[in-house]
Amino acid sequence: MILAMRAAARTRVKICCIRSVEEAWTAIGHGASALGLVSQMPSGPGVIPDAAIARIAAAVPPPVATFLLTCRQDAASIIEQQRRLRASTLQLCDRLRSGTVARLREELPGVRIVPVVHVTGPASVDEAVAAASDADAILLDSGRPDAAVKELGGTGRRHDWGLSRRIREAVDVPVFLAGGITPENAAEAVEAVGPFALDVCTGVRTDGALDEGKLRRLFAALDA
Repeated sequence: MILAMRAAARTRVKICCIRSVEEAWTAIGHGASALGLVSQMPSGPGVIPDAAIARIAAAVPPPVATFLLTCRQDAASIIEQQRRLRASTLQLCDRLRSGTVARLREELPGVRIVPVVHVTGPASVDEAVAAASDADAILLDSGRPDAAVKELGGTGRRHDWGLSRRIREAVDVPVFLAGGITPENAAEAVEAVGPFALDVCTGVRTDGALDEGKLRRLFAALDA
């Protein structure tokens, strides 16, 4: 009974930047409960063609979630993309400029919506609270959406986890923590922030390829 309770309480892990069906199954085999599939972005790693995203999303069995990472900023365009690619979750990496989350929900029933908040300073707390009001979860990352060339994820940088803790305590939806997570600091991240899930991309890769040794160390750190 105690072991079952410990297993249930373990922080979940989303492995992002999945590039193939083979990588998807490798991540699932090590314990990933969600996978990130990166569509066109202004910068960062892990971008794959839409056809590959659709192929991977179709191959992943429930209950593993597939996140479509999109930087599109108008609801109509996001709806069109999701209807083609059919992931289970939309990860909105940039702020909507046209349309609303309500429209996404109306047009895409059953699809989970997870906006990204890039934690750049204290103002991010209010931004996160607002984003959480009509989201299924929020994801805290370390990008710079206002940079000349936008950084919307995959930076490998750690942000201020103290601010992330404040956000997690202020919202009523699950929080995914991304940005510079590695096998070496995963347990520290959980202790510092208390997130629902960790989101890892570069921290479990070597020369761009998913590294099974790093995956083993990441999950072992969370089980310790």
